[in-house]
Amino acid sequence: MTATPTGAPSYARRCAHALNSLHAIPYFTDDLAKELAPSGVTDPTGVYLASRVSPLGVVDAPVVTAVCNAFAPRFVAERIPALWEKVSPERAIEARLKTAGAALERLLGADVVRSEAMAEAAALAGVAASAGRFPGRPLFAANAALDVPGEPHLALWHAATLLREYRGEGHITALAHAELTGVHALVIDCASDLGMSKRIVMPQRGWTEEEWAAAEEELRERGLVDRDGALTARGTAVREEVERETNRLDRAPYALLGDADTERLALYVHGLVSAAGRAGAFIPQLLPFFAPDTDAWNKL
Repeated sequence: MTATPTGAPSYARRCAHALNSLHAIPYFTDDLAKELAPSGVTDPTGVYLASRVSPLGVVDAPVVTAVCNAFAPRFVAERIPALWEKVSPERAIEARLKTAGAALERLLGADVVRSEAMAEAAALAGVAASAGRFPGRPLFAANAALDVPGEPHLALWHAATLLREYRGEGHITALAHAELTGVHALVIDCASDLGMSKRIVMPQRGWTEEEWAAAEEELRERGLVDRDGALTARGTAVREEVERETNRLDRAPYALLGDADTERLALYVHGLVSAAGRAGAFIPQLLPFFAPDTDAWNKL
Protein backbone atom coordinates (compact mmCIF):
# COMPACT_ATOMS: atom_id res chain seq x y z
CA MET A 1 0.00 0.00 0.00
CA THR A 2 1.11 3.58 -0.66
CA ALA A 3 2.11 5.39 2.51
CA THR A 4 0.36 8.62 3.42
CA PRO A 5 2.85 11.50 3.10
CA THR A 6 3.61 13.97 5.88
CA GLY A 7 1.33 16.59 4.40
CA ALA A 8 -1.74 14.59 5.50
CA PRO A 9 -3.86 14.37 2.30
CA SER A 10 -7.54 15.11 2.42
CA TYR A 11 -8.73 11.57 3.07
CA ALA A 12 -6.56 11.28 6.18
CA ARG A 13 -8.12 14.48 7.53
CA ARG A 14 -11.60 13.35 6.51
CA CYS A 15 -11.09 9.96 8.08
CA ALA A 16 -9.99 11.59 11.35
CA HIS A 17 -13.04 13.88 11.23
CA ALA A 18 -15.46 11.03 10.58
CA LEU A 19 -13.99 8.85 13.33
CA ASN A 20 -14.15 11.74 15.79
CA SER A 21 -17.82 12.23 14.94
CA LEU A 22 -18.53 8.53 15.41
CA HIS A 23 -16.79 8.58 18.78
CA ALA A 24 -18.91 11.58 19.84
CA ILE A 25 -22.31 10.03 19.12
CA PRO A 26 -22.95 8.56 22.61
CA TYR A 27 -22.33 11.98 24.19
CA PHE A 28 -25.19 13.51 22.21
CA THR A 29 -27.81 10.89 23.01
CA ASP A 30 -29.80 10.37 26.20
CA ASP A 31 -28.50 6.82 26.62
CA LEU A 32 -25.37 7.68 28.59
CA ALA A 33 -27.13 10.11 30.91
CA LYS A 34 -29.84 7.54 31.63
CA GLU A 35 -27.24 4.85 32.30
CA LEU A 36 -25.33 7.02 34.80
CA ALA A 37 -28.34 8.65 36.44
CA PRO A 38 -28.83 5.84 39.01
CA SER A 39 -25.30 6.58 40.23
CA GLY A 40 -26.28 10.20 40.83
CA VAL A 41 -24.41 11.60 37.81
CA THR A 42 -26.99 13.88 36.21
CA ASP A 43 -25.06 16.99 35.21
CA PRO A 44 -24.37 16.79 31.44
CA THR A 45 -20.75 17.86 31.88
CA GLY A 46 -20.30 15.33 34.67
CA VAL A 47 -21.71 12.62 32.39
CA TYR A 48 -19.26 13.63 29.68
CA LEU A 49 -16.22 13.82 31.95
CA ALA A 50 -16.99 10.57 33.75
CA SER A 51 -17.12 8.75 30.44
CA ARG A 52 -14.30 10.51 28.64
CA VAL A 53 -11.60 10.34 31.34
CA SER A 54 -12.68 7.10 33.04
CA PRO A 55 -9.89 5.03 31.40
CA LEU A 56 -7.38 7.10 33.41
CA GLY A 57 -8.87 5.87 36.69
CA VAL A 58 -9.53 8.10 39.71
CA VAL A 59 -7.66 11.30 38.81
CA ASP A 60 -7.88 14.79 40.26
CA ALA A 61 -9.07 17.97 38.59
CA PRO A 62 -5.63 19.19 37.38
CA VAL A 63 -5.12 15.95 35.47
CA VAL A 64 -8.56 16.18 33.88
CA THR A 65 -7.89 19.81 32.96
CA ALA A 66 -4.61 18.77 31.37
CA VAL A 67 -6.17 16.14 29.11
CA CYS A 68 -9.45 18.04 28.48
CA ASN A 69 -7.64 21.18 27.41
CA ALA A 70 -10.68 23.17 26.27
CA PHE A 71 -12.47 23.10 29.65
CA ALA A 72 -12.08 25.88 32.20
CA PRO A 73 -10.06 24.63 35.22
CA ARG A 74 -12.65 26.01 37.66
CA PHE A 75 -15.44 24.25 35.75
CA VAL A 76 -13.60 20.93 36.03
CA ALA A 77 -12.76 21.43 39.72
CA GLU A 78 -16.45 21.91 40.48
CA ARG A 79 -17.00 18.30 39.38
CA ILE A 80 -13.74 16.45 39.97
CA PRO A 81 -12.91 14.58 42.24
CA ALA A 82 -16.46 14.61 43.69
CA LEU A 83 -17.61 12.78 40.57
CA TRP A 84 -15.67 9.67 41.56
CA GLU A 85 -17.59 9.47 44.83
CA LYS A 86 -20.71 8.84 42.75
CA VAL A 87 -19.43 6.54 40.03
CA SER A 88 -16.27 4.47 39.71
CA PRO A 89 -14.17 4.70 36.55
CA GLU A 90 -14.86 1.00 35.93
CA ARG A 91 -18.62 1.61 36.03
CA ALA A 92 -18.27 4.64 33.73
CA ILE A 93 -16.29 2.59 31.21
CA GLU A 94 -18.94 -0.11 31.29
CA ALA A 95 -21.70 2.48 30.87
CA ARG A 96 -20.13 4.24 27.91
CA LEU A 97 -19.53 1.01 25.99
CA LYS A 98 -23.05 -0.22 26.67
CA THR A 99 -24.62 3.05 25.57
CA ALA A 100 -22.36 3.37 22.52
CA GLY A 101 -23.61 -0.02 21.37
CA ALA A 102 -27.25 0.80 22.06
CA ALA A 103 -27.06 4.20 20.38
CA LEU A 104 -25.31 2.93 17.25
CA GLU A 105 -27.70 0.02 16.82
CA ARG A 106 -30.75 2.25 17.29
CA LEU A 107 -29.48 4.97 14.94
CA LEU A 108 -28.00 2.73 12.23
CA GLY A 109 -30.09 -0.42 12.47
CA ALA A 110 -29.26 -4.00 13.40
CA ASP A 111 -28.40 -5.01 9.84
CA VAL A 112 -25.76 -2.29 9.55
CA VAL A 113 -24.04 -2.92 12.88
CA ARG A 114 -23.83 -6.66 12.15
CA SER A 115 -22.76 -6.30 8.53
CA GLU A 116 -19.53 -7.45 6.91
CA ALA A 117 -18.82 -3.83 6.01
CA MET A 118 -18.95 -2.87 9.68
CA ALA A 119 -16.54 -5.70 10.56
CA GLU A 120 -14.19 -4.61 7.79
CA ALA A 121 -14.28 -0.99 8.97
CA ALA A 122 -13.54 -2.09 12.53
CA ALA A 123 -10.53 -4.06 11.31
CA LEU A 124 -9.20 -1.12 9.27
CA ALA A 125 -9.64 1.33 12.15
CA GLY A 126 -7.93 -1.14 14.45
CA VAL A 127 -4.92 -1.28 12.14
CA ALA A 128 -4.73 2.52 12.09
CA ALA A 129 -4.99 2.74 15.87
CA SER A 130 -2.18 0.22 16.29
CA ALA A 131 0.26 2.77 14.85
CA GLY A 132 -0.18 5.11 17.81
CA ARG A 133 2.61 5.59 20.33
CA PHE A 134 2.03 6.28 24.01
CA PRO A 135 4.50 9.05 25.01
CA GLY A 136 2.73 12.38 25.43
CA ARG A 137 -0.70 10.83 24.85
CA PRO A 138 -2.13 9.64 28.21
CA LEU A 139 -5.77 9.31 27.12
CA PHE A 140 -4.79 7.36 24.03
CA ALA A 141 -2.60 5.08 26.15
CA ALA A 142 -5.29 4.57 28.79
CA ASN A 143 -7.88 3.63 26.17
CA ALA A 144 -5.39 1.33 24.44
CA ALA A 145 -5.10 -0.61 27.70
CA LEU A 146 -8.79 -1.54 27.53
CA ASP A 147 -9.95 -4.77 25.91
CA VAL A 148 -11.09 -4.52 22.30
CA PRO A 149 -14.84 -5.30 22.18
CA GLY A 150 -15.90 -8.38 20.29
CA GLU A 151 -18.88 -6.89 18.43
CA PRO A 152 -17.81 -5.10 15.23
CA HIS A 153 -19.69 -1.83 15.82
CA LEU A 154 -18.24 -1.60 19.33
CA ALA A 155 -14.76 -2.49 18.05
CA LEU A 156 -15.11 0.33 15.50
CA TRP A 157 -16.26 2.76 18.20
CA HIS A 158 -13.33 1.71 20.40
CA ALA A 159 -10.84 2.28 17.58
CA ALA A 160 -12.49 5.61 16.76
CA THR A 161 -12.04 6.60 20.40
CA LEU A 162 -8.35 5.69 20.28
CA LEU A 163 -7.81 7.67 17.09
CA ARG A 164 -9.80 10.64 18.38
CA GLU A 165 -7.68 10.81 21.53
CA TYR A 166 -4.45 10.32 19.57
CA ARG A 167 -5.23 13.25 17.30
CA GLY A 168 -6.59 15.37 20.13
CA GLU A 169 -3.47 14.99 22.23
CA GLY A 170 -1.33 15.86 19.22
CA HIS A 171 -3.48 18.97 18.80
CA ILE A 172 -2.79 20.01 22.40
CA THR A 173 0.93 19.65 21.67
CA ALA A 174 0.59 21.83 18.57
CA LEU A 175 -1.31 24.47 20.53
CA ALA A 176 1.32 24.52 23.26
CA HIS A 177 4.04 25.00 20.64
CA ALA A 178 2.11 28.01 19.35
CA GLU A 179 1.76 29.29 22.95
CA LEU A 180 -2.02 28.96 22.84
CA THR A 181 -4.11 27.79 25.78
CA GLY A 182 -7.40 25.93 25.55
CA VAL A 183 -9.50 29.07 25.76
CA HIS A 184 -7.26 30.81 23.20
CA ALA A 185 -7.92 27.92 20.82
CA LEU A 186 -11.69 28.18 21.36
CA VAL A 187 -11.71 31.93 20.76
CA ILE A 188 -9.70 31.52 17.56
CA ASP A 189 -11.90 28.68 16.33
CA CYS A 190 -15.12 30.57 17.03
CA ALA A 191 -13.70 33.60 15.21
CA SER A 192 -12.96 31.55 12.11
CA ASP A 193 -15.37 30.77 9.28
CA LEU A 194 -15.26 27.07 10.21
CA GLY A 195 -15.86 27.35 13.95
CA MET A 196 -18.92 26.90 16.10
CA SER A 197 -20.77 29.77 17.71
CA LYS A 198 -19.39 31.26 20.93
CA ARG A 199 -22.91 30.96 22.37
CA ILE A 200 -22.63 27.19 22.11
CA VAL A 201 -18.96 26.68 22.93
CA MET A 202 -18.31 29.05 25.82
CA PRO A 203 -20.92 27.70 28.29
CA GLN A 204 -20.31 24.08 27.29
CA ARG A 205 -16.66 24.40 28.22
CA GLY A 206 -17.35 26.45 31.35
CA TRP A 207 -15.70 29.75 30.46
CA THR A 208 -17.14 33.02 31.78
CA GLU A 209 -17.59 36.19 29.72
CA GLU A 210 -14.74 37.75 31.68
CA GLU A 211 -12.39 34.85 30.97
CA TRP A 212 -13.35 34.81 27.30
CA ALA A 213 -12.83 38.57 27.01
CA ALA A 214 -9.42 38.31 28.71
CA ALA A 215 -8.37 35.61 26.21
CA GLU A 216 -9.55 37.80 23.33
CA GLU A 217 -7.49 40.70 24.66
CA GLU A 218 -4.38 38.52 24.90
CA LEU A 219 -4.89 37.41 21.30
CA ARG A 220 -5.47 41.03 20.26
CA GLU A 221 -2.14 42.02 21.82
CA ARG A 222 -0.47 39.30 19.73
CA GLY A 223 -2.16 40.60 16.59
CA LEU A 224 -4.22 37.43 16.09
CA VAL A 225 -7.68 39.04 16.38
CA ASP A 226 -8.81 42.57 15.64
CA ARG A 227 -10.86 45.01 17.71
CA ASP A 228 -14.09 43.28 16.71
CA GLY A 229 -12.79 39.83 17.66
CA ALA A 230 -12.36 38.70 14.05
CA LEU A 231 -9.27 36.78 13.00
CA THR A 232 -6.52 38.85 11.42
CA ALA A 233 -4.38 37.53 8.58
CA ARG A 234 -1.78 36.62 11.18
CA GLY A 235 -4.40 34.85 13.29
CA THR A 236 -5.57 32.87 10.28
CA ALA A 237 -1.98 31.88 9.51
CA VAL A 238 -1.40 30.72 13.10
CA ARG A 239 -4.63 28.70 13.06
CA GLU A 240 -3.65 27.06 9.78
CA GLU A 241 -0.16 26.27 11.09
CA VAL A 242 -1.64 24.61 14.19
CA GLU A 243 -3.86 22.49 11.94
CA ARG A 244 -0.91 21.52 9.73
CA GLU A 245 1.11 20.51 12.78
CA THR A 246 -1.84 18.57 14.17
CA ASN A 247 -2.11 16.72 10.86
CA ARG A 248 1.63 16.00 10.92
CA LEU A 249 1.46 14.59 14.43
CA ASP A 250 -1.55 12.50 13.38
CA ARG A 251 0.03 11.02 10.25
CA ALA A 252 1.24 7.66 11.62
CA PRO A 253 -2.14 5.85 11.80
CA TYR A 254 -3.09 6.70 8.24
CA ALA A 255 0.41 6.14 6.89
CA LEU A 256 0.21 2.58 8.21
CA LEU A 257 -3.28 2.10 6.79
CA GLY A 258 -2.35 3.48 3.37
CA ASP A 259 -4.20 5.82 1.04
CA ALA A 260 -6.69 3.35 -0.43
CA ASP A 261 -7.85 1.87 2.87
CA THR A 262 -7.89 5.30 4.53
CA GLU A 263 -10.22 6.51 1.78
CA ARG A 264 -12.47 3.46 2.14
CA LEU A 265 -12.65 3.87 5.90
CA ALA A 266 -13.29 7.61 5.65
CA LEU A 267 -16.16 7.21 3.19
CA TYR A 268 -17.75 4.36 5.12
CA VAL A 269 -17.59 6.03 8.53
CA HIS A 270 -18.79 9.34 7.10
CA GLY A 271 -21.77 7.45 5.71
CA LEU A 272 -22.47 5.99 9.16
CA VAL A 273 -22.24 9.38 10.82
CA SER A 274 -24.45 10.98 8.17
CA ALA A 275 -27.07 8.26 8.67
CA ALA A 276 -26.87 8.69 12.43
CA GLY A 277 -27.25 12.43 11.97
CA ARG A 278 -30.37 12.00 9.88
CA ALA A 279 -31.72 9.73 12.63
CA GLY A 280 -31.27 12.50 15.19
CA ALA A 281 -27.85 11.78 16.71
CA PHE A 282 -26.89 15.47 16.84
CA ILE A 283 -28.80 18.65 17.59
CA PRO A 284 -29.46 20.65 14.37
CA GLN A 285 -26.94 23.39 15.22
CA LEU A 286 -24.12 20.85 15.42
CA LEU A 287 -25.07 18.67 12.47
CA PRO A 288 -22.92 20.62 9.94
CA PHE A 289 -19.86 20.15 12.17
CA PHE A 290 -20.21 16.44 12.93
CA ALA A 291 -22.00 15.23 9.79
CA PRO A 292 -21.21 17.76 7.04
CA ASP A 293 -23.01 17.57 3.72
CA THR A 294 -21.15 16.51 0.59
CA ASP A 295 -19.83 19.96 -0.31
CA ALA A 296 -18.53 20.65 3.18
CA TRP A 297 -17.12 17.14 3.45
CA ASN A 298 -15.16 17.60 0.22
CA LYS A 299 -13.59 20.79 1.63
CA LEU A 300 -12.25 19.14 4.78
